[in-house]
Amino acid sequence: MNILKVSLLALLLATQSVSAADQIAGKVVKVSDGDTVTLLVNGSETIKVRLSEIDAPETNQPWGNNSKQALSLLIATKNVTVSTTGKDRYGRTLGIIYLQEENINKLMVQNGNAWAYTKYVEDQEYFLLQDHAKKQKVGLWSLSADQITPPWEWRHKSK
Repeated sequence: MNILKVSLLALLLATQSVSAADQIAGKVVKVSDGDTVTLLVNGSETIKVRLSEIDAPETNQPWGNNSKQALSLLIATKNVTVSTTGKDRYGRTLGIIYLQEENINKLMVQNGNAWAYTKYVEDQEYFLLQDHAKKQKVGLWSLSADQITPPWEWRHKSK
């Protein structure tokens, strides 16, 4: 009976560790661009976070600096929570950033400061938010048609 209790306790603790690892709380200490930030966690450790399901304009493409500034205005120096979804090929933590209850990833798309990242979207609401931003011509959607290029195409052309 004691072995069973110990096994159940170990399983419970392992499950709690996994779910705790899915959430990171920290202070935004750097905004690199419209979809990448650095968090200070535990007072001394920094973690680079790439906002999942969205892709913001590169800083050297039209609206790139605006996108970075928009993200900075939303969360720079603020305490946020990240719901992690994995790691990207560069070792950055992928996740959805929340400022209190506000989904910042969705807000970036809603305000026309990022695209729904077609290749990686799991939550279809991103496409609805993007379509609405396009119709309202907000953010990058206010640019002329020849200036609106998805970042994944921009990066491909740059190579």
